[in-house]
Amino acid sequence: MSINSFGHLFRVTTWGESHGPALGATVDGCPPGIALDAAGLQRWLDRRKPGQNRYTTQRREADEVEILSGVFEGETTGTPIQLMIRNTDQRSKDYGDIKDKFRPGHADITYWQKYGIRDYRGGGRSSARETAARVAAGGVARAALETLAPGISITGYMVQMGPHAIDRARFDWAEIDRNPFWVPDPQAAEDWAGYLDALRKSGNSVGAVIEVTARGVPAGLGAPVYGKLDTDLAAAMMSINAVKGVEIGAGMAAADLTGEANADEIAMGPDGPVYSSNHAGGILGGISTGQDVVLRFAVKPTSSILTPRRTITRSGAETEIVTKGRHDPCVGIRAVPVGEAMAACVLLDHLLLHRGQVGANRGAIG
Repeated sequence: MSINSFGHLFRVTTWGESHGPALGATVDGCPPGIALDAAGLQRWLDRRKPGQNRYTTQRREADEVEILSGVFEGETTGTPIQLMIRNTDQRSKDYGDIKDKFRPGHADITYWQKYGIRDYRGGGRSSARETAARVAAGGVARAALETLAPGISITGYMVQMGPHAIDRARFDWAEIDRNPFWVPDPQAAEDWAGYLDALRKSGNSVGAVIEVTARGVPAGLGAPVYGKLDTDLAAAMMSINAVKGVEIGAGMAAADLTGEANADEIAMGPDGPVYSSNHAGGILGGISTGQDVVLRFAVKPTSSILTPRRTITRSGAETEIVTKGRHDPCVGIRAVPVGEAMAACVLLDHLLLHRGQVGANRGAIG
């Protein structure tokens, strides 16, 4: 299996399976001299780890990260950083009944068709457990950004669960960390709790939309045509398990607008250009404008559910399947810190590319 790496200068390779002894990431290209320790990475992994409340899978994993290389006396050395997270609560017996069956909506059937072999214990590499390694790597990226571009902050939050969207008029940044859904609308958090409880108890699942906002991103990151910042952000989000759609700025809603409404008018402020709106999501021509970078991605409902579904076996026989085990009723909840991590990796990568090509912005205004 190839292509387990992403990034240009800041490059991340993930490894491991859901029910193997461990999983992790090899991070290459992190600049030297960045303060880094396991405790600093653990704060991000703790946001993603399972079993924290009744709305996520009850698999109990500490998700404790170990730094095996690339750090000396508390600072990065500029050499590859090896991160490892041991699996401690895998229950492979839960998957014995589906060894020869393909779960509808899952990668089982395509992995088998392509490779002729698959790890049926939780999906192997196709499991969302792989994203723990991404969050660890994202922690490295955040540490580097904190040193190189301390003004950047990256925040993810849910804006929709199933058909239920937040009320933007009630948007409260401080509310995001106060509820289990990472939602900036306190009323939505209350409403979603009852909605998801009912789905969870029925053995069903639901999809969601996550928004990630990066504030303090300087103008100039990205490159025209094939090196666009939004291209890499979209690819990063699309690579997350269960993601089926990505939007930048107004996204699909831009199709409803006229040119007059969509254009973010520009004026001169005391510290440089200011924009009347942000339909572009902070990116024009693939290059950041200095506004907030805003993106959204949609995740489908968790494919592993207790509701019986029709399927086929490896021999082609038609049958029925019920997926036992411990699964998220809404995978969108734990996708929030994963989206943040991927955004951090991409932004650091483009910051390093920008510094390497032009150093500092060359076009003065005013």
